[in-house]
Amino acid sequence: MPKQKNILVIRLSAMGDVAMTVPVLRALTHQYPELKITVLTRAFFKPFFRGLNNVTVFSADLKGKHKGVYGLYKLARELNKDNQFYAIADLHCVLRSKILKFFLRYKHFISINKGRKEKRFLTDGNVFTQLKTTHQRYTDVFNELGYPIDLSKPTFPEKAVLNEKTKYLIESNHKNLIGIAPFAAHEGKMYPLNLMKEVIKTLSKNYKVVLFGGGVKEAQILNDIENKYNNVVSVANKLALDEELDIISNLDVMLSMDSGNGHLAAMLGVKVVTIWGVTHPFAGFAPFNQPKDYALLANRNKFPKIPTSIYGNKYPEGYEHASGSIKPETIVNKIKSII
Repeated sequence: MPKQKNILVIRLSAMGDVAMTVPVLRALTHQYPELKITVLTRAFFKPFFRGLNNVTVFSADLKGKHKGVYGLYKLARELNKDNQFYAIADLHCVLRSKILKFFLRYKHFISINKGRKEKRFLTDGNVFTQLKTTHQRYTDVFNELGYPIDLSKPTFPEKAVLNEKTKYLIESNHKNLIGIAPFAAHEGKMYPLNLMKEVIKTLSKNYKVVLFGGGVKEAQILNDIENKYNNVVSVANKLALDEELDIISNLDVMLSMDSGNGHLAAMLGVKVVTIWGVTHPFAGFAPFNQPKDYALLANRNKFPKIPTSIYGNKYPEGYEHASGSIKPETIVNKIKSII
């Protein structure tokens, strides 16, 4: 019997980018069950990969023992000790992964083409067209390794069984459960909070609304919203990531910015409505397997320079609230039409 081939997959950050690897790896391991996959990522992201066949996670402590060049050397020694890699699929393509390349033992190494030139043309206004999605770019790496992946008929895990803590937290007499993640890394990607409160107020009249976020400041804002409206609960900083994922898997719809929570929901097979400000789905970061009309876009007649950047960190003055050109009733009606 031939030895099982082990592929090291490198994707260290950020949350959304790591989450986008999950549907690709699920398809890969389903279509090539003879493979063994080792995912190198941060320990926090380990729950993303639960339930994937033949997939193990190796945690990188990049702020501790694996910090710096010597730390990466130690990381490579730890990886080499118990593994013989047939190939390395570098889905990150940053300086860290390039340094690791020199310390690891492997037969093949393929790094992702991030399409930086095309993305620069997109944000400079030279072109306005759909670029390859990140999921497609991930599959290209495995295709080069000799493992083409078909993403046209994706499979997803069953809804998680909630434990007593999570059931108590989101207890509801309502049939439908809607998640809302109103925050993003940059202001230009966020829907104005006053308008989001209108969305929450309207939806909470007929549905149970679960609010997601992280950090002390975000949690306080979400707690204030929870206290203001009936049928609204915030789970920010109240649960372990495993438990948050369990709740997300039970949602009927997730409403998210162009941010990580949308990708978490999509990797679990949940319907995701996204709100886009200064970024745009054409850059390739839309959540997996979602219809195009689930992406609600800022008005480009009013804000013609969109997308102003790939990550939402750069935008002209006056563009920071571009997503506010999307009316709250448009968002509410889209969610109602899906449910």
